[in-house]
Amino acid sequence: MVQLTVWIWVGALIVGVFAAHWGAERFAKPLKKLRRQWGLTAVAGGAFVGLAAASPEIGINVVSALRGVSDIGLGVMFGSNIVAIPLMVTTAYIASRTNSLGDRDSSERSQSNSEAQEQSQQPKTAEHERHRQEHLLRVERTAVSVLALPYLGILGLVAVLTLPALWRGFQPIDAGIIAVAYLAFLGQAVLRGREESESVNWETREIATAAAGLAVLAVGTYLTVRSTENIVSALGISRLVGGLFITALMTASPELFATWSIVQSGQVTAGTTSVLGDHAVTMSVAFVPLALMTVPVENFQLYLVNLLFVVAMPVAYAGLIHFGSDEHGFKRWEVATLDLLYVLYVAIVAFWVLNII
Repeated sequence: MVQLTVWIWVGALIVGVFAAHWGAERFAKPLKKLRRQWGLTAVAGGAFVGLAAASPEIGINVVSALRGVSDIGLGVMFGSNIVAIPLMVTTAYIASRTNSLGDRDSSERSQSNSEAQEQSQQPKTAEHERHRQEHLLRVERTAVSVLALPYLGILGLVAVLTLPALWRGFQPIDAGIIAVAYLAFLGQAVLRGREESESVNWETREIATAAAGLAVLAVGTYLTVRSTENIVSALGISRLVGGLFITALMTASPELFATWSIVQSGQVTAGTTSVLGDHAVTMSVAFVPLALMTVPVENFQLYLVNLLFVVAMPVAYAGLIHFGSDEHGFKRWEVATLDLLYVLYVAIVAFWVLNII
């Protein structure tokens, strides 16, 4: 009976996660139009559109804080940021190997002016084919300076606000500080990533769909938190661990399809770097509801290991792009390195922190 109950709640978790991401996608469309209207590049736009992409994590944190199960939100916030970089880069690498930009017929290449602009930022067809042969996932140089380094600055601030013994944990004052940090992150991305703006048309139906998406997002995130509560209770594990390794993995899974689609369309940089914009939102805006409810750090060892790997992933991401290849991108061995870094994280948590054997 317990086993059956677990599977029922696993099904509910899957429904909740995909409903939340469906709602986030509807909410993202107006933000993407604003990005074009304001003349933001694909890389800079990642910091802005990341508000929608990270909205499931924001919603989960809000619901978990209101329900008094903030450990779930904390686990999702850290777990999704650790697993997403290797998961999305691996997906982007595979997607870029399975399709050539030159293999599309004329009808598939037909696109709007905005899409053509993003496409023009990608390597030419011949270069793309060469990168495939060289096993290189080409990423624009600006991904490091506009997204990765400022994101590391946000993580440094999180460490300062939550690690010292005198004020360890999440307090309401931290919410205001981290919100200002995100606004600074967004501002620098916008100022450093400008291009010619476009004229876009706004339709009432689009706005109504976005509002409906927000409603579905709210329902999905509530169902996600409730499902996680029941799953961890049935399995006899802590809410933090459930958030780290169950809910976080589930919330990252819908992004795989989006990354695959974006990279196959030829927008390799957009598909590979959007994860950093999402992470900046997750570690700042999604941080706010937890801080407002005052969440203590009960297992400091587990918290410290997670924070270290949350930092290690973008450091590895930026370092491998910048120094691993002369053309800025990921070689096959570098993609494998990111994957192995996640395996190392799981091993440390399982065998050193949790002592499962």
